[in-house]
Amino acid sequence: MLAALASLATSAYANDPAFSLQLDLGSTWQAKNKVQIPNDNQGDRFSLEDVAGSGPWATVRAEGIWSINDKHGVRILFAPFSYSENGKLKKETRFAGATYSPDEPVKASYTFNTWRLGYRYHLYAETNWDFWIGATLLIRDAGIKLSQAGVSSQDDNVGAVPLLYLAASYRFDERWSLAADLDGLAGGPGRAIDLGVRINYKLDDDWQLGLGYRTLEGGADTDDVYNFAWFNTVSLSATYRF
Repeated sequence: MLAALASLATSAYANDPAFSLQLDLGSTWQAKNKVQIPNDNQGDRFSLEDVAGSGPWATVRAEGIWSINDKHGVRILFAPFSYSENGKLKKETRFAGATYSPDEPVKASYTFNTWRLGYRYHLYAETNWDFWIGATLLIRDAGIKLSQAGVSSQDDNVGAVPLLYLAASYRFDERWSLAADLDGLAGGPGRAIDLGVRINYKLDDDWQLGLGYRTLEGGADTDDVYNFAWFNTVSLSATYRF
């Protein structure tokens, strides 16, 4: 195995660059966030958007790609997201073992941090087009918390989700290109869709700048938790290849 990895690494350096690091700085808006915990007659369904508003909130996203050779690559991605806002509920709400009144302000906190490790295969390369397919393992650290006048309750969830990965790029010329990527899967009790589109400008052989839009939608409907959310992000990116 070590010999095989060494051979792959040697092949990678023959195709410069082998590594890329991308940092995205963006503004994220909340389009939907429905919650019911527990997901039975002991909990009430409510909208976190009604309490916290639609944003925007500043966000960051970091991704590293190792192109092992012309065909195979590895992705590592970190995408943290959280907010805490004050607002009011529309009606009396039971959440995670506590009851909250619509007459007093309530503080709502939401967290959805993800770490991802993925493999991608360079499926097609012709003229100005490139296509990749692969798989991603997403590790989520999620949490929802409400607080009001000495009352507080929360639900935390850490888990792993396998996702399908698709990506494509089109080069208009030596400087400008359009790229899209998707991590997603649907079925069973829930779904997860993370879709991004970005236009890039190549400064030189090492640096590239981009302007992008990303939508993240999904959730789960289980015996314990109902939560479906939808977020939209506009971001500026910088990519360094080496």
